[in-house]
Amino acid sequence: MFGAKTGRGLVALMFVASIAAGACGGSGGGDKVIKIGGLATLEGPFAVPGQDGFRGIEQALAKYGKKLASGNWQMDGYQIQLIKEGSDATPAVALEKAKKLIEQDNVDILIGPLSGDEGLAVKDYAKTVPDKTFVNGSSAAQDTTFRDAAPNFFRFSTDGAQWMAGLGKYAFTTKGYKNVAVVAEDYSFPYTQVGGFMYEFCAAGGHVVQKNWVPLGTKDYSSVVSNLPTSGIDAIYVALGGSDAVNFFTQYNQAGGKAKFIGGSITVDQSVLSVTGSFKDQLAGTIAAGPTADSATNQEWLDYVKGYKAQFTDGLPFPGLFALSYYNETVGVLEGLKAVKGDLSNKQSAFMAALAKVAFDGPTGHVSLDANRQAISSNYVTEVQKGADGNLQNVVISKADNVDQTLGLGATSPFLAQPVSRDFPSCP
Repeated sequence: MFGAKTGRGLVALMFVASIAAGACGGSGGGDKVIKIGGLATLEGPFAVPGQDGFRGIEQALAKYGKKLASGNWQMDGYQIQLIKEGSDATPAVALEKAKKLIEQDNVDILIGPLSGDEGLAVKDYAKTVPDKTFVNGSSAAQDTTFRDAAPNFFRFSTDGAQWMAGLGKYAFTTKGYKNVAVVAEDYSFPYTQVGGFMYEFCAAGGHVVQKNWVPLGTKDYSSVVSNLPTSGIDAIYVALGGSDAVNFFTQYNQAGGKAKFIGGSITVDQSVLSVTGSFKDQLAGTIAAGPTADSATNQEWLDYVKGYKAQFTDGLPFPGLFALSYYNETVGVLEGLKAVKGDLSNKQSAFMAALAKVAFDGPTGHVSLDANRQAISSNYVTEVQKGADGNLQNVVISKADNVDQTLGLGATSPFLAQPVSRDFPSCP
């Protein structure tokens, strides 16, 4: 048997060891802390969407846990510590911030980033850190998961082509738009959006007569506005977001442009519709598509909106696409953690296996993952209308459930043959 002094020393060592185990993200006692890194844009054209993305993470944490005085969130048997980092929508900065969260802050799970090229960069980085889990934010470039997927990268939000489901057909068949021009940012996410829209629109008989690709963060659209056709088109398809969208619409309105608009998913998101400006009157009637619809009436959405408005008095009139995407990603993470009771041992193997099987009913529909750990979920076609409170909102036109990355075409999908790009797909 140990003597009294030796016994006290052993007890002290065991106490210190228990504290150390509780401070790490692996398996252990009920007081262990799991570190989650949140990565969203806080500078550049998507600064406002990035703020809403972080609201989405915090709303999910509030649903599943209780916030402590320490700032951590108490879950069932463990705590979540959220560490935030902001990027500027460029892949270089997103990669730098992701590395900082993983390698310096030692987070166990990273949720983010927000923008398309950022997601491609973080996906490639994830392959070099196989014992950490990466979960998307709202980055929606198709090839983040569609090609060369990382086995430890998960996306519980749909991609930019999925967000276009139903829009091209509706524009041609119901609205009667036969010829459109395109204005879009020149990087992977708008390629995905334009590709998803054009596939349906061109298959229905529509024609894209002109494409205008602009750098992310463009402030002066005068040359683009002057280049747009003043006749021979029925609408302009605009795939811009954040301040880029506001700048374009403002300058097009000031130049006296009269064309109708078709919106990309973030073009008429609440991060744009909530901005003050005379251009907003011209947005009424704009059709768009995406994973959110402000006027949805299902109970899950109503509860989600109520919770968002109660938790964030500084938030948008409705939670936007970015808040929803980060919310769903975080719900996926928390459901996965619940399934393994917070156990991240053995290089997070059990957690990642559980995460791949997570499915849940989110605010806008059922969410499940395919073999590439990519979300299959619902999508809305919407129209911008003025609500009873005077604010613009996206009103539901139609809804499609279980939209996958092939847009329901399976092995016949044109996206399997080659990736979306500036030039693909094209109208014959």
